[in-house]
Amino acid sequence: MKLTFTQFGFAMCASTCVFASGAFAAEGTGASPVPDFLSAHDVAPQQLKWQAVDDDVLEHQTGKFAGAPMISGFVLSVLSQWQLPNGAAAIAQGALTVTKNLTNQINAQVNTMTKVIEQNATNAANSGANPNATTSGGQGVSVNGVSQVTQVAGDRNVGVNAASIDFNNNVAQVANLPGGTNSPVSSASNASGTIKAGIAFGSGGVTVALQTPAGIATQTIVPSTAAQVSSIAQLLQIAGNNQQVANQLQLHLQTQQMTPAMQQQIGVLQALQNSRR
Repeated sequence: MKLTFTQFGFAMCASTCVFASGAFAAEGTGASPVPDFLSAHDVAPQQLKWQAVDDDVLEHQTGKFAGAPMISGFVLSVLSQWQLPNGAAAIAQGALTVTKNLTNQINAQVNTMTKVIEQNATNAANSGANPNATTSGGQGVSVNGVSQVTQVAGDRNVGVNAASIDFNNNVAQVANLPGGTNSPVSSASNASGTIKAGIAFGSGGVTVALQTPAGIATQTIVPSTAAQVSSIAQLLQIAGNNQQVANQLQLHLQTQQMTPAMQQQIGVLQALQNSRR
């Protein structure tokens, strides 16, 4: 993998919040039961939670922000899941682990997995899709930072977009997905091609996409360039009933302890920079 991802991960470390948004039983007759893979999230739409960062992580950082020198590695995990009422499902999952060795050389490892489950034979026709309902426009949203868009046309749906960034002092562990491979690209589909799941890690960022008869779920991560700021975008478009959908993203940043000599060097550098103003 290229260093582009490490630059993106370090650039994102200034954001230490948890974002969650979703739609529950749109135009429905009551909230649908929350499926197992969504049970970790609060059953309420449009919630925003802030995650505190302990002083033992930031105490040596002037201005109380996390700069790139204090990040020694990270694990980026993305997961998209779609459950249709007839038992069919689509899953796309991936993880990127980046670590530094004692000589500050970068090591990156990626793991991906996609899976499509066929519908139950006794309930094949009940996909919940509504050909008369439409959801559109979400792909055109462009935001610097984090954007979460949920568009729903239907009843008794559950959809969640969630993105979190956290810090810890533990060594970044390589994330191995059950049934996954070390390929940066993975895709799967059913026999008729109506349900698809795909994920790709590349120099231009990360893309995750699910396609079903009842809509799409996507996640995109774009690293910063000279022309644009790094961004995370999560999109749900549900046109049907009884759909259960989730986009999840987690960025775990590994922090390193700063030696007294490094603290002194940074202090002198900051003093010199301030004296020039």
